[in-house]
Amino acid sequence: MRTDGDSWDINTGVGSTALFVAAARALAGRAPDAPARDPLAEIFVRAAGEEWVDLVEGRTPDHPLLTREFGIQFQQHQIARTRYFDDFVNSAAADGIRQVVILAAGLDARAYRLPWPDGTVVYELDRPQVLEFKRETLAEAGHKPSAERHEVAVDLREDWPKVLRDNGFDPTKPSAWLVEGLLIYLPPAAQDQLFDSIDALSASGSQVAIEQMDPLPSEAAAAMADSDGGGDWVRLIYNEPRSEATAWFGGRGWTGERVYLTDYIQELGQAAADGVQQQSLVNLVTVTRP
Repeated sequence: MRTDGDSWDINTGVGSTALFVAAARALAGRAPDAPARDPLAEIFVRAAGEEWVDLVEGRTPDHPLLTREFGIQFQQHQIARTRYFDDFVNSAAADGIRQVVILAAGLDARAYRLPWPDGTVVYELDRPQVLEFKRETLAEAGHKPSAERHEVAVDLREDWPKVLRDNGFDPTKPSAWLVEGLLIYLPPAAQDQLFDSIDALSASGSQVAIEQMDPLPSEAAAAMADSDGGGDWVRLIYNEPRSEATAWFGGRGWTGERVYLTDYIQELGQAAADGVQQQSLVNLVTVTRP
Protein backbone atom coordinates (compact mmCIF):
# COMPACT_ATOMS: atom_id res chain seq x y z
CA MET A 1 0.00 0.00 0.00
CA ARG A 2 1.09 3.60 -0.63
CA THR A 3 2.20 5.88 2.21
CA ASP A 4 2.88 9.61 2.25
CA GLY A 5 6.64 9.22 2.45
CA ASP A 6 7.17 6.01 0.50
CA SER A 7 10.33 5.58 -1.53
CA TRP A 8 11.37 3.42 -4.48
CA ASP A 9 14.00 2.59 -7.05
CA ILE A 10 13.62 0.86 -10.41
CA ASN A 11 12.84 -2.51 -8.81
CA THR A 12 10.48 -1.50 -6.01
CA GLY A 13 7.13 0.20 -5.48
CA VAL A 14 6.03 2.73 -8.07
CA GLY A 15 9.45 2.50 -9.71
CA SER A 16 8.87 -1.13 -10.62
CA THR A 17 5.86 -0.13 -12.71
CA ALA A 18 8.30 1.52 -15.14
CA LEU A 19 9.87 -1.89 -15.82
CA PHE A 20 6.47 -3.51 -16.17
CA VAL A 21 5.43 -0.84 -18.68
CA ALA A 22 8.73 -1.07 -20.58
CA ALA A 23 8.26 -4.83 -20.86
CA ALA A 24 4.73 -4.29 -22.19
CA ARG A 25 6.06 -1.83 -24.80
CA ALA A 26 8.79 -4.25 -25.84
CA LEU A 27 6.39 -7.15 -26.26
CA ALA A 28 3.64 -5.16 -27.98
CA GLY A 29 6.12 -3.54 -30.36
CA ARG A 30 6.97 -6.92 -31.85
CA ALA A 31 3.63 -7.19 -33.64
CA PRO A 32 3.84 -6.48 -37.38
CA ASP A 33 0.98 -3.97 -37.10
CA ALA A 34 2.14 -2.31 -33.86
CA PRO A 35 1.12 1.38 -33.90
CA ALA A 36 4.43 2.35 -32.25
CA ARG A 37 7.79 0.82 -31.50
CA ASP A 38 10.26 1.47 -28.70
CA PRO A 39 13.41 -0.50 -29.51
CA LEU A 40 15.08 0.73 -26.33
CA ALA A 41 12.44 -0.75 -24.02
CA GLU A 42 13.87 -4.26 -24.26
CA ILE A 43 17.33 -2.96 -23.33
CA PHE A 44 15.94 -1.75 -20.00
CA VAL A 45 14.09 -5.00 -19.41
CA ARG A 46 17.16 -7.15 -20.08
CA ALA A 47 19.26 -4.97 -17.76
CA ALA A 48 16.80 -5.38 -14.91
CA GLY A 49 17.46 -9.02 -14.10
CA GLU A 50 16.94 -12.66 -14.93
CA GLU A 51 13.16 -12.77 -14.47
CA TRP A 52 12.74 -9.98 -17.01
CA VAL A 53 15.12 -11.64 -19.46
CA ASP A 54 13.09 -14.84 -19.15
CA LEU A 55 9.96 -12.87 -20.01
CA VAL A 56 11.24 -11.30 -23.24
CA GLU A 57 12.85 -14.57 -24.31
CA GLY A 58 9.59 -16.47 -23.90
CA ARG A 59 10.51 -18.70 -20.98
CA THR A 60 7.65 -17.59 -18.70
CA PRO A 61 4.41 -18.22 -20.63
CA ASP A 62 2.33 -17.72 -17.47
CA HIS A 63 3.69 -14.23 -16.79
CA PRO A 64 0.89 -11.70 -16.05
CA LEU A 65 1.90 -9.65 -19.11
CA LEU A 66 1.08 -12.61 -21.34
CA THR A 67 -2.35 -13.49 -19.94
CA ARG A 68 -5.40 -12.81 -22.08
CA GLU A 69 -7.33 -11.63 -19.02
CA PHE A 70 -4.89 -8.82 -18.25
CA GLY A 71 -1.58 -8.82 -20.07
CA ILE A 72 -2.61 -8.68 -23.72
CA GLN A 73 -4.92 -5.75 -23.06
CA PHE A 74 -2.25 -4.03 -20.98
CA GLN A 75 0.27 -4.41 -23.81
CA GLN A 76 -2.19 -2.81 -26.22
CA HIS A 77 -2.83 0.01 -23.78
CA GLN A 78 0.88 0.80 -23.46
CA ILE A 79 1.75 0.73 -27.15
CA ALA A 80 -1.29 2.84 -28.08
CA ARG A 81 -0.49 5.51 -25.53
CA THR A 82 3.14 5.44 -26.71
CA ARG A 83 1.88 6.34 -30.19
CA TYR A 84 -0.32 9.13 -28.76
CA PHE A 85 2.51 10.77 -26.83
CA ASP A 86 5.01 10.27 -29.67
CA ASP A 87 2.62 12.06 -32.03
CA PHE A 88 2.10 14.78 -29.43
CA VAL A 89 5.78 15.67 -29.05
CA ASN A 90 6.39 15.46 -32.80
CA SER A 91 3.51 17.88 -33.37
CA ALA A 92 4.74 20.21 -30.61
CA ALA A 93 8.20 20.24 -32.18
CA ALA A 94 6.65 21.05 -35.57
CA ASP A 95 4.90 23.99 -33.86
CA GLY A 96 8.30 25.33 -32.80
CA ILE A 97 8.34 24.23 -29.15
CA ARG A 98 11.88 23.49 -27.99
CA GLN A 99 11.31 22.81 -24.28
CA VAL A 100 9.88 19.41 -23.38
CA VAL A 101 9.16 18.33 -19.79
CA ILE A 102 8.52 14.68 -18.96
CA LEU A 103 7.05 14.34 -15.48
CA ALA A 104 7.76 11.04 -13.68
CA ALA A 105 9.86 10.11 -16.70
CA GLY A 106 10.53 6.53 -15.62
CA LEU A 107 11.97 4.60 -18.55
CA ASP A 108 10.70 7.02 -21.17
CA ALA A 109 13.48 7.04 -23.80
CA ARG A 110 12.07 9.68 -26.15
CA ALA A 111 15.09 11.91 -25.57
CA TYR A 112 17.10 9.11 -27.21
CA ARG A 113 14.84 7.54 -29.81
CA LEU A 114 12.95 10.44 -31.43
CA PRO A 115 14.42 12.78 -34.08
CA TRP A 116 14.43 16.11 -32.24
CA PRO A 117 14.96 19.48 -33.99
CA ASP A 118 18.18 21.29 -33.19
CA GLY A 119 17.97 23.27 -29.97
CA THR A 120 15.43 21.01 -28.26
CA VAL A 121 15.92 20.52 -24.52
CA VAL A 122 14.21 17.58 -22.83
CA TYR A 123 13.81 17.77 -19.05
CA GLU A 124 13.23 14.40 -17.37
CA LEU A 125 11.92 14.54 -13.82
CA ASP A 126 12.13 11.47 -11.61
CA ARG A 127 13.87 10.01 -8.61
CA PRO A 128 17.67 9.88 -8.98
CA GLN A 129 17.84 6.07 -8.84
CA VAL A 130 15.49 5.77 -11.83
CA LEU A 131 17.30 8.37 -13.92
CA GLU A 132 20.66 6.79 -13.11
CA PHE A 133 19.47 3.35 -14.21
CA LYS A 134 18.22 4.77 -17.51
CA ARG A 135 21.36 6.77 -18.25
CA GLU A 136 23.81 4.01 -17.36
CA THR A 137 21.86 1.27 -19.15
CA LEU A 138 21.61 3.18 -22.41
CA ALA A 139 25.20 4.41 -22.24
CA GLU A 140 26.43 0.85 -21.80
CA ALA A 141 24.38 -0.15 -24.85
CA GLY A 142 25.98 2.67 -26.88
CA HIS A 143 22.98 5.02 -27.10
CA LYS A 144 23.22 8.79 -26.82
CA PRO A 145 20.41 11.38 -26.53
CA SER A 146 19.25 12.99 -29.76
CA ALA A 147 18.24 16.14 -27.84
CA GLU A 148 19.88 18.10 -25.04
CA ARG A 149 18.77 15.98 -22.09
CA HIS A 150 18.58 17.37 -18.56
CA GLU A 151 18.09 14.98 -15.67
CA VAL A 152 16.03 16.68 -12.97
CA ALA A 153 16.40 14.41 -9.96
CA VAL A 154 13.44 15.32 -7.78
CA ASP A 155 10.42 13.73 -6.14
CA LEU A 156 7.22 15.34 -7.41
CA ARG A 157 6.12 15.67 -3.79
CA GLU A 158 8.93 18.24 -3.36
CA ASP A 159 9.28 21.74 -4.84
CA TRP A 160 9.95 20.39 -8.32
CA PRO A 161 9.11 23.65 -10.17
CA LYS A 162 12.06 25.36 -8.47
CA VAL A 163 14.36 22.44 -9.24
CA LEU A 164 13.17 22.47 -12.87
CA ARG A 165 13.91 26.20 -13.21
CA ASP A 166 17.30 25.69 -11.52
CA ASN A 167 18.10 23.16 -14.25
CA GLY A 168 17.54 25.71 -17.02
CA PHE A 169 13.82 25.61 -17.75
CA ASP A 170 12.55 28.99 -19.00
CA PRO A 171 8.89 29.65 -18.09
CA THR A 172 8.76 32.61 -20.50
CA LYS A 173 9.08 30.26 -23.51
CA PRO A 174 6.48 27.77 -24.78
CA SER A 175 6.85 24.25 -23.45
CA ALA A 176 5.44 20.79 -24.08
CA TRP A 177 4.54 18.64 -21.08
CA LEU A 178 4.07 14.87 -20.91
CA VAL A 179 1.93 13.53 -18.08
CA GLU A 180 1.93 9.85 -19.01
CA GLY A 181 1.24 7.04 -16.57
CA LEU A 182 1.37 9.37 -13.58
CA LEU A 183 -1.93 10.77 -12.34
CA ILE A 184 -3.37 7.54 -10.98
CA TYR A 185 -0.39 7.33 -8.59
CA LEU A 186 -1.20 10.76 -7.10
CA PRO A 187 -3.90 11.61 -4.55
CA PRO A 188 -6.54 13.92 -6.12
CA ALA A 189 -5.28 16.99 -4.23
CA ALA A 190 -1.71 16.33 -5.40
CA GLN A 191 -2.96 16.06 -8.97
CA ASP A 192 -4.57 19.51 -8.74
CA GLN A 193 -1.35 20.90 -7.27
CA LEU A 194 0.58 19.38 -10.19
CA PHE A 195 -1.82 21.01 -12.66
CA ASP A 196 -1.43 24.34 -10.83
CA SER A 197 2.34 24.13 -11.23
CA ILE A 198 2.14 23.29 -14.94
CA ASP A 199 -0.27 26.18 -15.47
CA ALA A 200 2.04 28.60 -13.62
CA LEU A 201 5.11 27.52 -15.60
CA SER A 202 3.52 27.52 -19.07
CA ALA A 203 3.91 30.45 -21.45
CA SER A 204 1.50 31.19 -24.28
CA GLY A 205 1.62 28.42 -26.89
CA SER A 206 2.49 25.71 -24.39
CA GLN A 207 0.90 22.27 -24.76
CA VAL A 208 0.21 19.43 -22.34
CA ALA A 209 -0.56 15.78 -23.11
CA ILE A 210 -2.18 13.84 -20.27
CA GLU A 211 -3.22 10.27 -19.61
CA GLN A 212 -5.97 9.98 -17.03
CA MET A 213 -8.29 7.23 -15.85
CA ASP A 214 -11.79 7.19 -14.45
CA PRO A 215 -11.96 5.40 -11.08
CA LEU A 216 -12.38 1.65 -11.17
CA PRO A 217 -15.76 0.56 -9.77
CA SER A 218 -15.24 -0.93 -6.32
CA GLU A 219 -16.22 -4.42 -7.50
CA ALA A 220 -13.72 -4.29 -10.36
CA ALA A 221 -10.96 -2.97 -8.10
CA ALA A 222 -11.58 -5.79 -5.62
CA ALA A 223 -11.49 -8.38 -8.39
CA MET A 224 -8.29 -6.94 -9.82
CA ALA A 225 -6.66 -6.92 -6.37
CA ASP A 226 -7.05 -10.69 -6.33
CA SER A 227 -5.84 -11.24 -9.90
CA ASP A 228 -2.43 -12.08 -11.34
CA GLY A 229 -0.85 -8.93 -12.75
CA GLY A 230 -3.45 -6.47 -11.55
CA GLY A 231 -3.15 -7.08 -7.82
CA ASP A 232 0.18 -5.37 -7.26
CA TRP A 233 -0.81 -2.46 -9.49
CA VAL A 234 -4.15 -1.73 -7.86
CA ARG A 235 -2.44 -1.49 -4.46
CA LEU A 236 -0.17 1.27 -5.79
CA ILE A 237 -2.83 3.59 -7.19
CA TYR A 238 -5.22 6.12 -5.68
CA ASN A 239 -8.54 4.88 -7.07
CA GLU A 240 -10.52 8.00 -6.17
CA PRO A 241 -12.62 10.63 -8.03
CA ARG A 242 -10.47 13.52 -9.22
CA SER A 243 -10.49 16.58 -11.48
CA GLU A 244 -10.96 15.87 -15.18
CA ALA A 245 -7.99 17.42 -16.99
CA THR A 246 -9.82 18.90 -19.99
CA ALA A 247 -12.28 20.69 -17.72
CA TRP A 248 -9.59 21.77 -15.24
CA PHE A 249 -7.39 23.40 -17.88
CA GLY A 250 -10.41 24.65 -19.84
CA GLY A 251 -11.51 26.57 -16.77
CA ARG A 252 -8.19 28.41 -16.88
CA GLY A 253 -8.35 29.43 -20.52
CA TRP A 254 -6.69 26.44 -22.17
CA THR A 255 -8.32 24.69 -25.14
CA GLY A 256 -8.27 20.95 -25.50
CA GLU A 257 -9.79 17.66 -26.47
CA ARG A 258 -9.81 14.13 -25.14
CA VAL A 259 -10.36 10.66 -26.50
CA TYR A 260 -11.03 7.41 -24.69
CA LEU A 261 -8.35 4.81 -25.22
CA THR A 262 -10.73 2.28 -26.76
CA ASP A 263 -11.83 4.85 -29.36
CA TYR A 264 -8.24 5.86 -30.02
CA ILE A 265 -7.24 2.24 -30.59
CA GLN A 266 -10.01 1.99 -33.18
CA GLU A 267 -8.76 5.22 -34.80
CA LEU A 268 -5.42 3.44 -35.18
CA GLY A 269 -7.21 0.72 -37.15
CA GLN A 270 -7.15 -1.93 -34.43
CA ALA A 271 -9.75 -3.71 -32.35
CA ALA A 272 -9.63 -3.24 -28.60
CA ALA A 273 -8.51 -6.42 -26.83
CA ASP A 274 -10.88 -8.27 -24.56
CA GLY A 275 -10.01 -8.33 -20.89
CA VAL A 276 -10.18 -6.27 -17.73
CA GLN A 277 -12.18 -3.06 -17.55
CA GLN A 278 -9.19 -0.76 -17.10
CA GLN A 279 -8.70 0.02 -20.80
CA SER A 280 -12.24 1.38 -21.19
CA LEU A 281 -11.64 3.86 -18.34
CA VAL A 282 -8.43 5.38 -19.71
CA ASN A 283 -8.58 8.56 -21.76
CA LEU A 284 -6.00 10.79 -23.40
CA VAL A 285 -6.03 14.59 -23.34
CA THR A 286 -4.16 17.34 -25.15
CA VAL A 287 -4.57 20.97 -24.06
CA THR A 288 -3.01 24.16 -25.45
CA ARG A 289 -2.55 27.57 -23.85
CA PRO A 290 -3.56 30.30 -26.36
